[in-house]
Amino acid sequence: MGSEIEHYNAHQPEHTGRASFLALAFRMATLTGAALELKEGLNALQRRMGADADEADRIAEQAGAAEVEERFTALIHEAALSLRAVAEASGELAGAADAMEAHARETSQAHQSEYRGIYEAVNARPDVRQAKPGFYRTR
Repeated sequence: MGSEIEHYNAHQPEHTGRASFLALAFRMATLTGAALELKEGLNALQRRMGADADEADRIAEQAGAAEVEERFTALIHEAALSLRAVAEASGELAGAADAMEAHARETSQAHQSEYRGIYEAVNARPDVRQAKPGFYRTR
């Protein structure tokens, strides 16, 4: 009975087949939140694996003092090394998740500052027909 990842469906603005201000803002907020959650989970994993590695070393020392067969003590030390490797790798991955969260937040802020005014202006006058996307693009 392993643990299973539970699928999560967030409520998204209705997809119309074209990019919209709200849909992109929602996606960026979702990405930012997921990256932050991933970073926190990896930091917790790093702490847990470090503590488990310390505990394995302590148990190996006690096993050595109790004159447990050397090959078993070596296996416990090997497990501690593996746990430390997991802790180190999860720390590195947490750093990458932190960078991803920061970049997603920056992208979201840039998107907000660039397009929020346009979105509000368009919604302020729903009776005025707007040009198709790309009409005002400069070359």
